[in-house]
Amino acid sequence: MESKPQHKKSFLQQIILFVRKWFQLGVLFISLVVFGVIVCNRSVKDFSEEFVYSSVSEIPQNQVGLVLGTSKFAYNGGINPYFQYRMETAYELYHSGKLNHIIVSGDNHVKGYNEPQQMKDYLVQLGVDSSDITMDYAGFRTFDSMIRVKEVFGQTKVTVISQEFHNERAIFLARKNGIEAIAMNAKTPWYSPRMRLREYLAKCKAVLDVYVLKTTPKFLGEKIEISL
Repeated sequence: MESKPQHKKSFLQQIILFVRKWFQLGVLFISLVVFGVIVCNRSVKDFSEEFVYSSVSEIPQNQVGLVLGTSKFAYNGGINPYFQYRMETAYELYHSGKLNHIIVSGDNHVKGYNEPQQMKDYLVQLGVDSSDITMDYAGFRTFDSMIRVKEVFGQTKVTVISQEFHNERAIFLARKNGIEAIAMNAKTPWYSPRMRLREYLAKCKAVLDVYVLKTTPKFLGEKIEISL
C-alpha cells in the first residue's frame, strides 16, 4: 500500500512560522521584563514606606542630614524647583532642630558644574551656618551618595532629603547597606511620564545593584570627619 506523499511547507509558510515563533518569544520576554520592573518597584516602595516622612513635626531627630543633588537651574534658565524644594526642606529640618549638620552630595565631575557648592551656597542664603555644611563632591548617583555617607563620612544614621519617589530608592539602598536612614519628602513640583519611567527603571537598577551586581561607588577616597 503506497503512502501519501508529504508536502513540504512552502518558503512563505516557513517564514511565517519563524516570525510567529520569535514574536511569541519576544512577547514573553517583554512580559517578563515588565513584570520584573513592577515587582522591583513594589518591593522598593514597600520596604521604604515606614522610613519615609512628609511632616517635619513627625520625623525623628538625627544629627546629620543628607541632601541628594540636582542641578540648581532648569532648562529654561530659571531655578529648578526640585533643587529649591530640597534646599528649603533641609533648612526647615535644620531650623526646627531635627538636624545639626547637613551633607550636600552631588555631581562635580565636569569643570564649571558644581552641584554641592550650589547647594551649600543656597542653604547659607536660607540661614544655615556654613560650618554646619559638608560638601560631598562625588555623589555621582544616588547609590554613590548613600554608600559614601557611611564609608567616607562615617555616618550610620542619617536623614535623607529629596522628593518622595527618590527617597524611596535612597532608603532602600541605604538600609540594604547597613545605614539606619530615614527620609523627609520635599515637595514634588511635577512628575512627568518620562520621569516616572526613568524612576521605574532606576528602582529596578537599585534592586540589581543590591542583590545581583554587588555594585561599588565610582569613587570613595579618604575618610572625612564631621564635627558635630
